[in-house]
Amino acid sequence: MKKLLLSLALILFVTLLKAQSTFVRFATNKGDIIVMLYDETPKHRDMFLNTIETGLYKNAEFNRVIKSFVSQGGELDDTILNREKLHPELGAERFAAEINPKLFHKKGALGAGRDDNPAKASYFTQIYLVTGKKQTDAQLDAIEQKKNRKISAAQRAIYKSIGGIPHLDQDYTVFGEIVAGMEVADVINAVATDKNDVPLSPVVFNPIVLSKAEAAKLRKQLK
Repeated sequence: MKKLLLSLALILFVTLLKAQSTFVRFATNKGDIIVMLYDETPKHRDMFLNTIETGLYKNAEFNRVIKSFVSQGGELDDTILNREKLHPELGAERFAAEINPKLFHKKGALGAGRDDNPAKASYFTQIYLVTGKKQTDAQLDAIEQKKNRKISAAQRAIYKSIGGIPHLDQDYTVFGEIVAGMEVADVINAVATDKNDVPLSPVVFNPIVLSKAEAAKLRKQLK
């Protein structure tokens, strides 16, 4: 049964991979990570592409790394919230959530950071890559009970086999996933940090949108 669920999960991944149109290379000082942006979250996809084009992520850093949880990049919460306090006339600009139950916080997922706003709307300049931990049935059952929602059999199989952060599902927008370079993401998530989860040595990244030809070549390599 377990092998069947994992096979179904792999089929879903391959189907999803073929369906997507946009891939981004995270060029980091630890190596390259290739991320697939979901067409199922078109507004976040386009928002992220726009921030890349305007240079907001140029020489950005993974500046909050929580081991076995997430590697967060872009602006920190404090930076964003302090700026908003200093300039209340500008308001607290957020990006409307695109939460899709089929897109979840498995290891390698790309999500949009946010504060505790009730609409679950995203920041414009903060992303995170999920590392997480492998889950047990008991842990997943407890999350179902606490969150009052069901975790599908396919998602359970993935959480049990590669891990993730299931308790974040449906609270944050997941808009992509790593398709190559997971080992680099693991290295980043394991860097030494201070008591505030800030890396002791900067982990810099530059997101670069891949051309259609590069994306097509990548698809062939990942088949």
